[in-house]
Amino acid sequence: MPRIIVVSLVLAAGCGPENPVAPGQHPAWLASVIRQLETEPVANPPAFVARYDYKGQVVYYVPPRCCDIRSTLYRTDGTVLCEPTGGFTGTGDGRCADFAAERKNEQIIWRDSRGNS
Repeated sequence: MPRIIVVSLVLAAGCGPENPVAPGQHPAWLASVIRQLETEPVANPPAFVARYDYKGQVVYYVPPRCCDIRSTLYRTDGTVLCEPTGGFTGTGDGRCADFAAERKNEQIIWRDSRGNS
């Protein structure tokens, strides 16, 4: 019986928050983007923010929320690098057409858990 309690505690300790945004690890502007996403209706699939390495720089990707909306790819300073996917053609604005093929080291920074109940 005590073994079950220990195992349960270990498993519970490993369960972190579903929306991890550690202060100081990511740019301050990114927390603002995430707060904005949290005010919008729940998307299907759920919204997320991912960090990638792309062409020698760190970038942050916010996928399209729906249909003909474009995704956004941000530089570390918060400026928009491009809109790599989505839109009427599905190919974004054309400025980062190779993003899907060239991106590396995906890290999901945040995922909206509101629709997972």
